[in-house]
Amino acid sequence: MALLIKRRLLARVVVGIAVAIAFSVAFFWSSRAQEMSPQQTQRPRRVTNNTQQSTETQKPNNGSEEVDEGDVVRVDTQLVSVPAVVTDSSGRPLSGLKPENFRIIEDGQQQTIANFGTTDTPFEIALLLDTSGSTRDDVALIRSAATSFIEALRPGDRVGIVSFNTAQTVSNPIPTVEVLASLTSDRGELRTAVEHLGSSSGTPYYDALERVVSSIFRDPPREDVRGRRAVVALTDGVDSASNSDFATARVKLSQAGVACYFVQINTEDFVEDRLMKDCQDDGQLSLSQRQIERYRRLFFPAANADNFNDFCRMGPFERMSISRELYNLARREMNDLARVSGGRSFQAATLADARAAFARVAADIGTLYSLGYYPTNKTRDGKFRTIKLEVKGVKEKAQIRARDGYYAPKQ
Repeated sequence: MALLIKRRLLARVVVGIAVAIAFSVAFFWSSRAQEMSPQQTQRPRRVTNNTQQSTETQKPNNGSEEVDEGDVVRVDTQLVSVPAVVTDSSGRPLSGLKPENFRIIEDGQQQTIANFGTTDTPFEIALLLDTSGSTRDDVALIRSAATSFIEALRPGDRVGIVSFNTAQTVSNPIPTVEVLASLTSDRGELRTAVEHLGSSSGTPYYDALERVVSSIFRDPPREDVRGRRAVVALTDGVDSASNSDFATARVKLSQAGVACYFVQINTEDFVEDRLMKDCQDDGQLSLSQRQIERYRRLFFPAANADNFNDFCRMGPFERMSISRELYNLARREMNDLARVSGGRSFQAATLADARAAFARVAADIGTLYSLGYYPTNKTRDGKFRTIKLEVKGVKEKAQIRARDGYYAPKQ
């Protein structure tokens, strides 16, 4: 009996100890949870003492906080790419520059460089070949010039090819934009694509610039080529068949951060000579209705549109005036795109000169630095923002050619 009583007392003691332990554990984790909430739901920061931690916790998040390895960071602004060529006073490219040699200013505010590519970093290039109008009979020369340009690029550079062709519809053939090759470094594939160049009776030039962004540069760039994309266009820049317009193409190229290079072919005299011919002449060339309407809208917006709807009823001087204005407009547009994007325009009096012009483009691309930053101004208003690039820490006075701004994304 005494033994039984002792066993029961021992059992009660054990149960009591277990209950006490359980309550202690529960109280510990309850207190711990209170300590962790809500402060521990914030992103951790690197701190040196408790006073700094308290101060950091009270500060609002300004988007520039320091985070520990393994944290997930959401980027609310797109990377702005700034391709740049830096030369000395005699025009020779300055190589070997580092991120600390550059200073980027957007709308007066200094920015932090987040991405940097040296002149040795590979490039991605969309090659746009205009095989319309007066160049249709010289496709062989265009093939030769394009092939030479491709061979002059560095082994790591990737190229995509865009050109014009003619699509047969139920009623009439229409000029179209054709992607002959996606981005590739395979020189054999690119040579084959150039051999398949077609030709077109019209020039959907603005549509082609948009196609460069939507097709050739559709996918985000690889890490090693961020900010190193360019379109190189062989064209006279006179659009006759696009559904798009220059303003739209310009914004899309700017938002994509594409540097624009132009080998400007002078076809004006050839075109004017054929515009003067009678509409019944087999050698006659007509301005398209889209070209005439663009001319009226830009230069005589208040004029009656009915007076511009019949090319064949126009006099020779009126035709010549329209043609010259459209050519001057095209040159201004190409020069503007090259300037704002950090690219460059080269003149080629004839297609025979295109090979030399392409060689200069290839040499220029080989001297490009690329910088990138996330703007401190995160407003998505679609407005144009100016960029100023400065070089510091070099012995000679440096000359810089870089894009001078970009269009912010819209909501």
